[in-house]
Amino acid sequence: MDLKKHAAPLDIIKILLGTLITSFAFCFLTFPNSIVSGGIAGVAQIINLLTGFPIGVATILFNIPLFLWAWRKLGRRFVILTGLCMVLESVLIDALAPVARPLTTEPMLAAVYGGLFKGAGYGLIYTTGATSGGIDIPARMLRRRYPHINFSTFSLAINAAIIFAFVLIFRKFDSCMYTLICMYISSKVVSLLLYGPINSRLCYIISERSDELRRAITERLHRGATLLEGHGAWSGREEQVILCVVKPPQIGPLRRMVREIDEHAFLVVSDARSVYGQGFESILEEDK
Repeated sequence: MDLKKHAAPLDIIKILLGTLITSFAFCFLTFPNSIVSGGIAGVAQIINLLTGFPIGVATILFNIPLFLWAWRKLGRRFVILTGLCMVLESVLIDALAPVARPLTTEPMLAAVYGGLFKGAGYGLIYTTGATSGGIDIPARMLRRRYPHINFSTFSLAINAAIIFAFVLIFRKFDSCMYTLICMYISSKVVSLLLYGPINSRLCYIISERSDELRRAITERLHRGATLLEGHGAWSGREEQVILCVVKPPQIGPLRRMVREIDEHAFLVVSDARSVYGQGFESILEEDK
C-alpha cells in the first residue's frame, strides 16, 4: 500500500499529531478518572476494566470487521487513512498505559481538559477526511441508508448505548455525567477546527422600499445582495426579499441603515457557518 497515493504529507502529519493528542488525553486524563470514551474505544475500555485485556488490541480487533465491511462502500482513501488513525491510536494507548499517571484526580478538570485535547486531536484528524474508526463507520453506512437522519444522530445514539452499558455494569452514575461534559466540549472543539468560528451573518430583509435598501447595501456596506420574489401570506401582496451576507461588525450598521430607510421593514439575521465566493472564502479551496 502506497500511502502517498492517498494522502498528502500534511495529512500524515495531522494524523500523527492528532492521534498523539487523543492518546495522551485518554491515558492521562479521561481513563484514569473513569470517563468513558465513545465508540469502540468505549467498549474496549469496559472490557479492559472487566478482564484487563489491552484496550488498544481490543480496539483493533473490533474494528477489523468494520473495515472489511466499509472497504468497498466508503472508498479506499477513507478506509486507508481511517485505518492508519485507528492503528496508531490503539498502539499509542497500549504503549503509554504502563507509564500513564493521571494529571489530575479531579473528574471535572479531567472532563474539561480531556474534552479540549480530544477535540483538538480528532479535529486535526477529521480535517484530512479520515476518522478514528469505530462507530463512525456504521454511522456513515446507516446515514446512506437513512439519509433523512443526521450523521450526528446515529453517533449520539450509539455512544449513548455504550455509556448506558458502562453505568449499568459499574454503577458509576457520576462518570456518565462527566462523560457527557467531556463529549460536549470535544464536539465543540472539533466543530471549531473543522468549520472555524461563525464569521458571517445571513440576512433577509422584507421591505416595501427594497430598491433603496439594495442600493444602500451595495454602496454603503459594499456588499452584494440578491432580490428574491416573495408573496405575503397575510397581506397577499407581491414583495421583494433582499438576501445578503455580511460580516458580524456590519450587523449594527445594516440594522441602523434599514431603520433609517424603512422603520417598518422586517429584518432576519442568522449565522452562516461557511460562505464561499467573492469577499469571503475561496470556492476553489479543496474540500477535505
